[in-house]
Amino acid sequence: MADPKGFLTTRREVAETRPVAERVGDWNEVYVPGSLLPVISKQAGRCMDCGVPFCHSGCPLGNLIPEWNDYAYRGDWAAASERLHATNNFPEFTGRLCPAPCESACVLGINRPAVTIKNVEVTIIDKAWEAGDVTPQPPERLSGKTVAVIGSGPAGLAAAQQLTRAGHTVAVYERADRIGGLLRYGIPEFKMEKRHLNRRIEQMRAEGTKFRTEVEIGRDLTATKLRKRHDAVVIAAGATTARDLPVPGRELNGIHQAMEYLPLANKVQEGDLTRSPITAEGKHVVVIGGGDTGADCVGTAHRQGAASVTQLEIMPRPSEERQPHQPWPTFPMLYKVTSAHEEGGERVYSVSTTHFEGDEDGNVQWLHLVEVEFRDGKLEQKPGTERRIPAQLVTLAMGFTGTDQENGLVRQFGLELDARGNIARDASYATNVDGVFVAGDAGRGQSLIVWAIAEGRAAARGVDRYLTGESALPYPIRPTDRSLAV
Repeated sequence: MADPKGFLTTRREVAETRPVAERVGDWNEVYVPGSLLPVISKQAGRCMDCGVPFCHSGCPLGNLIPEWNDYAYRGDWAAASERLHATNNFPEFTGRLCPAPCESACVLGINRPAVTIKNVEVTIIDKAWEAGDVTPQPPERLSGKTVAVIGSGPAGLAAAQQLTRAGHTVAVYERADRIGGLLRYGIPEFKMEKRHLNRRIEQMRAEGTKFRTEVEIGRDLTATKLRKRHDAVVIAAGATTARDLPVPGRELNGIHQAMEYLPLANKVQEGDLTRSPITAEGKHVVVIGGGDTGADCVGTAHRQGAASVTQLEIMPRPSEERQPHQPWPTFPMLYKVTSAHEEGGERVYSVSTTHFEGDEDGNVQWLHLVEVEFRDGKLEQKPGTERRIPAQLVTLAMGFTGTDQENGLVRQFGLELDARGNIARDASYATNVDGVFVAGDAGRGQSLIVWAIAEGRAAARGVDRYLTGESALPYPIRPTDRSLAV
């Protein structure tokens, strides 16, 4: 145990954010640079090094949290980084973007504020980069086998790095113009500056991973040709089919999917555009969907100078405390205030959009909604609660329904789908097609970044064993999960 009395004597402190008035004027990360370092060792000392560390079960990667907490408490940042990388290829991503189910499972969290695991994690990796402890790890020898990875999001990058380090020649195919998937174009700069992504990509290039941008498998390159070029294929194309809102007026100008809106804002930050063609500047903005993607739209609208921002959610407002049906150590659905919500706007719960109203030029101007409530397990409209709110830009952030089936990838490979419309796979992450594997949202459905990395590592182990008959790659996720069948 780092500090035997730490959990009793040290109060929980989290990363300090910059003043709202300052941060909405730029696109930099919302946290005060270096604000964590003076307190992080003490925060790591709050870890009790439990006999049964439930934080392990809360983390899909099985991160060795008590071990790197101990090293961080003692100031041994190099050792902490080594333990962190033992289970996680990209802790600077998860340390910024993961909702931290490990903290929900922290034993201290039973009756006290949990250990700030996420903040400790991001401090360790930032210190490691600063000290030069993160270096390329090219393989000692090549296997002579080649692998194609379709998609360069967190699942694809994790699979590619693991397979490259195992000695295989790996090519990552990405349909966008830059590598990173949703990390590049779905996550706003204020949540994760892209320099963190860029330096990981450079590390992977130095290790031997090849990247092919602006190549969409199924359109630019057929699945048949790809399969002939490579000994194995990992599909990590994500679940990119967005859920739509088929109500009257949906065809009006100014109504966009979140993944139409957010990438353009990121392209401005990349220098590709001087101004986004879909901007919130001076407009009344409505975001439909109460999740993290919706919050990203809220923060983006603030920075673009929206006149007002309203976020709608069809479900009731979550509780601020654990409910009996979500006991510790499960990950509870709690009301949370993100940095974007701190910056302003209104959040409205238990409402459903009935239709949109536009002007004579076909531009959306109003959103009509009605309050809803559960009756006999079903959401029903409440009579007399109809109203309209101004809406000159509407973003739909209601989640995703599965992997893209329009480009021909699923059909050309001849892949089977499961009951939810995801690509079916077995315990080794193999599909019904010999030599073709699937990882991340494409096989799991829309999920967390930590699950994407975990599945990328798991699929890499399955591919390595398929190619060589055995695998020295580490077990990537918890023993209760499918990866141990590999």
